[in-house]
Amino acid sequence: MIRRDFISFVGSAALLPLAARAQQVKPVIGYLDSRSLETMVDRLRGLRQGLKEAGYVEGENVTIEYRWAEDRMDRLQLLAADLVSRSVAAIVTAGPPSSFAAKAATTTIPIVFMTGNDPVDLGWSKSLSRPSGNLTGINFLSAQLAAKRLELLRDLLPQASRIGVLVSPSDPALTDTQLKEVTTAARAMGIQIKIYNADTRAEIDAAFEAMGRERPDAVFVATTPFLNGRRVQLAQLSAFYRLPAIYALRDYVEVGGLMSYGSDIIDVYRQAGVYVGHILKGSKVADLPIVQSNKFELVINVQTARMLGLTVSSSLLGRADLVID
Repeated sequence: MIRRDFISFVGSAALLPLAARAQQVKPVIGYLDSRSLETMVDRLRGLRQGLKEAGYVEGENVTIEYRWAEDRMDRLQLLAADLVSRSVAAIVTAGPPSSFAAKAATTTIPIVFMTGNDPVDLGWSKSLSRPSGNLTGINFLSAQLAAKRLELLRDLLPQASRIGVLVSPSDPALTDTQLKEVTTAARAMGIQIKIYNADTRAEIDAAFEAMGRERPDAVFVATTPFLNGRRVQLAQLSAFYRLPAIYALRDYVEVGGLMSYGSDIIDVYRQAGVYVGHILKGSKVADLPIVQSNKFELVINVQTARMLGLTVSSSLLGRADLVID
């Protein structure tokens, strides 16, 4: 009897390390982005904050596999396939290019996207309230706010009649919607627009060189993952050529851009992190409604305005959620 008890004890003790090791296995999630790490550091803090709110800390009880396309869209499909081959628990995607790549790579792994366009229009789900496939996430509505940004640019520059519109044609999912919104709004306001295309760093330089010669009254910078990743370059070129510009996201203004109107992008990443946490705890994609941003912020850099020789009206400053000086 005593011998049997001893054997039973030894057998149970031998199993304990295996159970402990099993409990220590960390879930792995993937992160897919068409840009590069150095352009996304601040935003990733938002993702990690959301994961933390859901009970997950990178390096402690969750692992993140990052895949960066470095602005080479042709690499996204291969990177997405690599994440799928590693059987990650979920994939976080930033922008339509990476989301389309992930969607093509898997129909079973949950995908949490962040996009500025309507995901139903993009064909990612038949419903916002109950996602129909393996994709859910956050729509921060940057494309739908394009007309509002043009109005704010006109409020800043009431005499403006010629606006340069910088777009990235390699991302038609976002670009086409914004151009439609801006074209309609410009026609209603009697503003003439000229479109400048840029899909590389060199093409951005060339576009601003052309605008420097042609001297539009201001610049409307469309939002796409590529252009978002070039925000420092865009802010610097706008300053160099003394061209007032409006952007969709506040981090442009934080690096010297003049004005932005749109969602808090860091909070968008935080919300994505929270959703990934829910999935890791067992939630199904169909039970995680697609979130649409409902709070938008106007951010103005008055230091940049002074540098450009502009006076921001007190009424416009009064409407700003954040004034950087």
